Amino acid sequence: MYYSAGTYEAFAHPEKPEGADKKSAYIIGTGLAGLAAAFYCVRDGQIKGENVHLLEKLELTGGSCDGFKDITKGFYMRGGREMDNHFECMWDLFRDVESIETPGVSVLDEYYWLNKHDPNYSLCRASTDCGKDAHTDRLFKLDRESAMALSQLFITPEKDLEGKKISDILPESFWQTNFWLYWQTMFAFQRWSSALEMKRYLCRYCHHIDGLPDFSALRFTKYNQYESMILPLQKWLEKHGVKIEFGIDVKNVIFDNKPTKKVAKQIVYVKGGKEEKIDLTEDDLVFITNGCCTDTSCYGDQTHAPDLSGVKNGCGESWDMWKNIASQALNGEFGNPENFCSDVEATNWMSATIATSDDEIIKHIMNVCKRDPRSGKVTTGGIVTVKDSVDNWYFSWTINRQPQFKCQDKNMVLVWVYSLSTNKNGNYVKKAMRNCTGEEVAQEWLYHIGFPKDKIAQYAKEKCNTTTCFMPYINAFFQPRKESDRPLVVPKGAVNFAFIGQFAETPRDTIFTTEYSIRTGMEAVYTLMNVDRAVPEVWGSKYDVRELLKACYFAVDKKDVSQLPLTLKEKTALKVLLKKIKGTDVETLLKESGLVK
Repeated sequence: MYYSAGTYEAFAHPEKPEGADKKSAYIIGTGLAGLAAAFYCVRDGQIKGENVHLLEKLELTGGSCDGFKDITKGFYMRGGREMDNHFECMWDLFRDVESIETPGVSVLDEYYWLNKHDPNYSLCRASTDCGKDAHTDRLFKLDRESAMALSQLFITPEKDLEGKKISDILPESFWQTNFWLYWQTMFAFQRWSSALEMKRYLCRYCHHIDGLPDFSALRFTKYNQYESMILPLQKWLEKHGVKIEFGIDVKNVIFDNKPTKKVAKQIVYVKGGKEEKIDLTEDDLVFITNGCCTDTSCYGDQTHAPDLSGVKNGCGESWDMWKNIASQALNGEFGNPENFCSDVEATNWMSATIATSDDEIIKHIMNVCKRDPRSGKVTTGGIVTVKDSVDNWYFSWTINRQPQFKCQDKNMVLVWVYSLSTNKNGNYVKKAMRNCTGEEVAQEWLYHIGFPKDKIAQYAKEKCNTTTCFMPYINAFFQPRKESDRPLVVPKGAVNFAFIGQFAETPRDTIFTTEYSIRTGMEAVYTLMNVDRAVPEVWGSKYDVRELLKACYFAVDKKDVSQLPLTLKEKTALKVLLKKIKGTDVETLLKESGLVK
C-alpha cells in the first residue's frame, strides 16, 4: 500500500489482484469503516460480492452514523458529521455509489451540487444573554502567548506529545480566546484532551482556519447521515451480492501469533444466545472494528432521563472484544483499549433531538440564526454555542437543512443540541443534563433562544418532543495517548487481518471524521490484497506555504505584520527581512496572504 496525490491514480482502475478469486472477507461491524472495507474489497480488490460477509450485532447498519425514528418516542440523532472538500478517500468511494434520491447520479454529484447551490456558513456562531448575538465576529482574539504556543504545537513532533494533554502545552490565557471557543465546541475537545490529536487537527485543517469562525469551511449532506450516506452505500453493496448478517455478536478473534507472522484463525461470536465459530484460512481476510465511540449509549425521552445504571469504566461490548484481542498480542501490537475506555467522566457528553412545529418557537429560532428553518436550506450553518453556558452545561445547538428525515412532517423542525459538561447544573434548569428528561432539556434550550420564561415549561411539554442520548465514550479517542495505544491498520507481520475505524492508527489523518473511517477501510483492503493503486494521501495543506501564510493571517485576525505586537528586536529583524525579500516571489507570497501590504 502506498500514497499519492494528484489525479493520475485517482481515476485509474487497478488490475485484479493476484488470488482475488480465492479470497473471502469477514468484516466485524457495519459502521462506515466496515461498509467502506466491504466496498473496497469488491470494487478494487475484486472479491466476489457473495464472498464478502458483514457481521453486525444490531438490526441496522451505520454504527455511529445513525439517525432513526422510534414510533413511540420520536426522532433520535446521536450526532452529526462535518465534512470538507478534501476528504479524499470519502469522495473516491462515493463517486461510484449511486444516489437513492436522484437516480443516475452519484452520491458525490448530489452532495457537490447541493453544497454549490446552498453553501454553508453561519450568521450567528455564538449567543449570549438568552439568544443575543455574542458578536464573536469571526475574530480569534489570540493573545501573543497563545499564538506562539499554537505555532509551537504545530511544529512539535508527535513523539514529543505522547501522553500529554492540551493543558500541558497551551497557556492559561488560551482558554479565554474565541479560538478555543470555536475549536472546543466544533470538535468536542476538552482541556484534558490529547495534545497529539490537537496537533493533528491543526496540521490537517490549516487550510480551513479562515472558515472556522463561521463554518464556511464545512459541507453537509441533505438528510441525516444514515439516509444520505449509509443507505446508498448499503444498497450498492447488496446490489453487488455482499451479505449483511445481523444478530452476530462477535466476542473474539483468535490468532496464531508469532513474532514475524500473525494469522487470524477463528472468529468467535454469539447468535441467538449460542456461541458459534468461523474457522479461517490465510485467504479469509478479517477486518476488525475495534472500539466504538457510541458504545453503551443511554437513551432518554420526553418524560424519562437516560438510565445510566449500566455505565461503568471499561464496560462495553466493543471494548470487551478489543480487550480479548489485545490480550493475545506479543508486544502490545494490537493496541491498548484501557487507555481509551477507563475514565467515562473524561470521555462523555450528551446530545438531544428536539422536534417542534410551533410557529412561536420557530420565530425565536429565526431571531437567533437569521434564517427560516422551513426553507429547506442551510439554517444555523453549524452549531450556535451558548457562550454564557461555558461554566454550566456548555451548551450548543444546530438546525441542519430540513427535513432531516424523509419521513419528517413538512412543518416539523428538528433541532440537535449537545452539552460538553453533563455533570453541572444548567443556567435555567438547575440539574445536570445527564439527569434531565427530554422536556427539561427543551426548557434549557428555549431559555437560551430567548423564549418568554413564563411560557417555557408549557411549550417544552406541549410544543416540543425531545429525545436524549448520553454517550459515555463519545470522546474516548481524544484521550492522551501514545502511538502504540492504537493498533496499526495492518500490524507488522499480519497476513490476513486488519483493524479499521476510529481506534486504528494511520498517519496524519484525524479521528472523529467520516474520512478517517473510510481511509482505514481503504488502507486495510489495499494492504492485505496488494491492490496496485495509490491510496490518496491526507491533503497536504500543512506543506503548502500559501496555506500556511493564509492561516497565519487569519489566525491574527487579518492583521499585517506591521500591526502585530512585536518587540523592538523583532521589528528590527522584520525590517531587515522585508528589505532582503523585496522584489522576490517570497514578497509576492506574503502580499497575497495579506501579511504584507
